Amino acid sequence: MEEIYKLIILFVVGAFASFINVNAGGGSSLTLPALIFIGLESAVANGTNRIGLILQNIFAVSSFHNQKFASFKLSLSLAMVTLPGAIIGAFASTKISSEWFQRILAIVIIGIVISMFFKPGYEGNLLEGEKKSKWLYPALFGIGFYGGFIQVGVGFILMATLYHLLRVNLVKVNMHKVFIVLIYTLPALAVFIYTGNVNWKYGITLAAGMSVGGWWGARMAVKGGEAAIRAILAIALIIMSIKLIT
Repeated sequence: MEEIYKLIILFVVGAFASFINVNAGGGSSLTLPALIFIGLESAVANGTNRIGLILQNIFAVSSFHNQKFASFKLSLSLAMVTLPGAIIGAFASTKISSEWFQRILAIVIIGIVISMFFKPGYEGNLLEGEKKSKWLYPALFGIGFYGGFIQVGVGFILMATLYHLLRVNLVKVNMHKVFIVLIYTLPALAVFIYTGNVNWKYGITLAAGMSVGGWWGARMAVKGGEAAIRAILAIALIIMSIKLIT
C-alpha cells in the first residue's frame, strides 16, 4: 500500500472513530486495528494511537467548554484517580508480545460485541447532587489500568461507571469521560514514548482526523442530548460486530 493511502485511511478512520468515542466509546476498536493493518507492530500501534486520543479529547473538552458545559474541578478529581493505574497498564502492555496483545484485543472486542445483547441500563433521568457510590474511586483506578493497557472499549466502561456510580445524566457522563481519558492518556503516552513505541508520522495524521471528529462529536453530544448518544452507542456496537466477523 502506498504511503499516501495509509495517511488518508488514518485521517478518515480517526475522524469517524473520535466522533463515536466522544459520544459513546469504542473508537479505538477501529483506530488500533487500522494502525496494525498498515504495518505497525502491536505495541507501536498501541502507543501511536494515544497521540490521536490526546488531540481528540483536547478538542472535545474545548468544545464542551465553549458550549458552557464543563465541570473541570470534578472532572480533574476523578481523572487523578485513574493515573496510577494508567501508568502501570501502559508499562504492562509494552512487556507482552504482539501475538498475545492481538489475542487480548480480539477477546476484548468479542466481549464488547456480546454486550450488545444485554440491556445497558442507561435509563431514566438522574437527579443532580445524588450521593456518589463508594465504589466509584476503586472502579476508576481499574479503568485507568485498562485504559493504559489497551484502551479499546474503555469509553463504554467509563460511561457505565460514571452513570451508575457518579449518578449524573449521559451528557455530563460524556463531558467527564473525555476529560478523564485526556488526563490519564498523557502519562500513558509518555510511557510509550520512553519505551520507543510511537510512530509520530502516523500518530499525527491520526490525531488530525481525531481532532475534527472530537470537536463535532462534543457538539453533537450537547445538542443531541441522551437520545442521540444512545443512537450513536448502538451504531458503534454494530460497527464493531461487523468488523469482528469480516
